Amino acid sequence: MERNREHCPYEKEGTTCMDKIRLFRGLPEASREKLMDGVIHRSYAAGRVLIEEEEKVRYILVIRRGRVKICRSDAEGEEHILDILHDGQAIWHDLFLKEPVYHYSAVCLTDVDACLFSREEFMRIITGEPEMALGLIAMLSTELTEEKEKVMLLSIRDPDTRLAGFLLDRDEKCLNGHISMKLSDIAASISLRQETVSRSLSRLQKAGYLSRTGRGELKVIDRQGLLDFFRRAEQPDKKSIET
Repeated sequence: MERNREHCPYEKEGTTCMDKIRLFRGLPEASREKLMDGVIHRSYAAGRVLIEEEEKVRYILVIRRGRVKICRSDAEGEEHILDILHDGQAIWHDLFLKEPVYHYSAVCLTDVDACLFSREEFMRIITGEPEMALGLIAMLSTELTEEKEKVMLLSIRDPDTRLAGFLLDRDEKCLNGHISMKLSDIAASISLRQETVSRSLSRLQKAGYLSRTGRGELKVIDRQGLLDFFRRAEQPDKKSIET
């Protein structure tokens, strides 16, 4: 654990990880400084459980480097992946609940470096910044819209279309133009069997929309074509790609 801000790579570059986090954008500079003074830097190994479901929310966790999966398990013990987060993204949902506990788990997919900001200090700051209220409402509205889109995606029955929509979303969020996810993680993210996802990936690849650039690595090479396919296939009279 490290509390010295001189060891933060963002600080050395004259920036902070707050610059990339939607939750922090409306904070005045003085308030950011207060949070930064109490920041905790931690490193975690791949496979480490960062957060367990029902654990009390004590920190806003910003991923400085690495990838983290957000997941839940159903009554049968089957894992469902809610999201994959990477550099510059944060874990903060459930922060504003009356009794703030996590309703999901977070697991490191790779080695992870993170910044931990005190929830208690953040709530104290925004309580004294009433002008932030509209910004927070707008942010939460955006989050709600994104969650609705995920629900709509999972309601699509055709696996090729569902996978296409998921890949379009991941391509927009990925850092280096490559989607780094194991087949099992993709399947768990969109509630399909691995065999089904494998066949759909092969069809989308054959159609020229994407390529496999390595083990667990995909690249969308024709985003417009994939988007057009997704929009066409959403229509009830359209079928998936022919084999």
